[in-house]
Amino acid sequence: MDLKESCGSEESHESSSLHPSSWQAFSHTSTLHGLRFIFPYGRPTPRRLLWAAALLACLGLLALESAERLAYFLSYPHVTSVDAVMSGSLVFPAVTVCNLNAYRFSRLSRNDLYHAGELLALLDVHLRIPEPQLAEPHVLAFLTDKANFTAYRPKPFSMREFTERVGHDLKEMMLYCRYQGQESALGPLLCIYLDIFVLPSTGCFLVIVYCNHTLCSCPATVFFISSIG
Repeated sequence: MDLKESCGSEESHESSSLHPSSWQAFSHTSTLHGLRFIFPYGRPTPRRLLWAAALLACLGLLALESAERLAYFLSYPHVTSVDAVMSGSLVFPAVTVCNLNAYRFSRLSRNDLYHAGELLALLDVHLRIPEPQLAEPHVLAFLTDKANFTAYRPKPFSMREFTERVGHDLKEMMLYCRYQGQESALGPLLCIYLDIFVLPSTGCFLVIVYCNHTLCSCPATVFFISSIG
């Protein structure tokens, strides 16, 4: 009886030693190079220690290099390269002159307020002055007079005509122009001609300067603009 039990225990021990563990099964199916030599089938050998040391060294180098690259990325490195080229003259650019307010408040009529008062944020949807206590005295007086639509019969309204009539005039916006060291009004400066294009619905002006019908070259150009309400 004792002999059979001892034989059975030896057989179970041998069978358990031959059955691979979960780590051994994983290491032999993994694509990580060298892992199957660290968890081999059978008894451990010195080769296992060498492979384990090599794998740990590689993982340590990988972690060190990754940490160094991450720290370099978080430092946000950048390189700025500037090339300065000196030029004796520059071609005069196309200058766009705009006013902060696209329309002149003083040019508004009662018909303008009736059709575009809400668009200009001067009246609400019911054609009434919104929050009159916050308006400036002269603005409130103007709106109180112009926004009185009692028995008012509106006239046809054209947005293009409104923009051209209420929009800003470049002659009133530009005080003077200095070109190539010479000062002048909006008229021609010797051989200089100004082409002014009105940009509709923006209250802006596109200014192009020509010298003898060709684009001018100049060392500097300065415009002085005044804002007209």
